Amino acid sequence: MTIETTAPADLGVTWHEVCSLKSLSRERGAAALVEGTQVALFRTFDDHVHAVQQLDPFSGANVMSRGIVGTRGSVPTVASPMYKQVFDLRTGACLDPVGKEPRSLTTYPVHVVDGVVSVGLPGGQGAR
Repeated sequence: MTIETTAPADLGVTWHEVCSLKSLSRERGAAALVEGTQVALFRTFDDHVHAVQQLDPFSGANVMSRGIVGTRGSVPTVASPMYKQVFDLRTGACLDPVGKEPRSLTTYPVHVVDGVVSVGLPGGQGAR
């Protein structure tokens, strides 16, 4: 069974298996090192998996996987554990910059095949 989660039709990515879907708790983040790139993974209550950069663009700390998962309407979000900026998990857009100039998170495509979560890195980044 294949579940497409946040994978766009972009063929310019190299896919990397990261973990099993079962190993990701709902509404919690998990950090992963994908071919040298720090990634924060989030499994939402509806079993969609999202991947964003682990680096908090406001504090410079690698902490996004420790953020608070929530929603704004139907938009899945994560709030930075440092200064509480809120980001759209689908696009990386900053929805609430908490009085600072908005900065976005890099997002990565994700797909789940037979219960295995894979993250796509751009072009040859991390290619084996």
